[in-house]
Amino acid sequence: MLSVIYSQEFLDHNTGRYHPECPERLTVIVNALKSAAFAEKITWRSPTAASQRRSLMSTLLKAHTPTYINKVKEIATTGGGYLDGDTPVSPRSYDVALLAVSAWMDGVDTVLATKNPDFVLARPPGHHAESHTGMGFCLFSNAAIAALYALEQPGVKRVAILDWDVHHGNGTQAIVETHPQIAYCSLHQYPCYPGTGKASERGLHDNVLNLPLPPGTDITAYQPLIENKVIPFLANFHADLLIVSAGYDANEADPLASINLQPADYALFTDACLGVTRKILFGLEGGYDFPSLSQSVLATIERCLM
Repeated sequence: MLSVIYSQEFLDHNTGRYHPECPERLTVIVNALKSAAFAEKITWRSPTAASQRRSLMSTLLKAHTPTYINKVKEIATTGGGYLDGDTPVSPRSYDVALLAVSAWMDGVDTVLATKNPDFVLARPPGHHAESHTGMGFCLFSNAAIAALYALEQPGVKRVAILDWDVHHGNGTQAIVETHPQIAYCSLHQYPCYPGTGKASERGLHDNVLNLPLPPGTDITAYQPLIENKVIPFLANFHADLLIVSAGYDANEADPLASINLQPADYALFTDACLGVTRKILFGLEGGYDFPSLSQSVLATIERCLM
């Protein structure tokens, strides 16, 4: 069995007509999972309400400044607006973003309790959100917050983050690279938005591994990097928890980048991670072509069930 943490409230973050980061992204995944051959092995769970999670705001403040958090809240409560040209905030966005953070924290709790994978199916995504601002469709830095929260739990001394989204997680890296107890690894297209993620960026404690890839790259280049770079980096860190920023926009069919992966390739990624540990929290980031997005999530979850 594997639990998927999901709420229909995640659909209430309204990004506007034609925006690629839209509620339908979650709807197609939910429909695909419920009709999958392994559907009976999935447990659907609602996230803990943000108002009921006493540690949420204190953990959020470890990743984001009070000024920025209040800015998102103010934009939402005054009718909505934009953090930048790509990152809208609707009247419900602040509450939904807090619920997404709470869902990622729930995922941490579940993985630590069961020592098995969990999947957070939430939006808005988070890996571009820096401490002082949101950008690139992201409001709060979910993966970084989850890592910081995990370090507050008994027995957790180290947390690793693997970001396989096609875009570099500039926000995640900026927040965690000063923490010797957190490692961050990213495979991403370069050059591409947001322009960060050079191989020379190693973090303050040699805890960052960036693997930039040129447009047109396919699994034949990814696989040796995962085997020879990613897995040794993760294994040598000896993390008590692995968090995966699971973006699926490196698919060939995705409209926002130019990497040529196929949905089945994410099964290989997942197998590699499971070879390091079963204590994995997967959380949705990007992925904007509905068919390849849903099939990639299915590939990830199916491998976790084997």
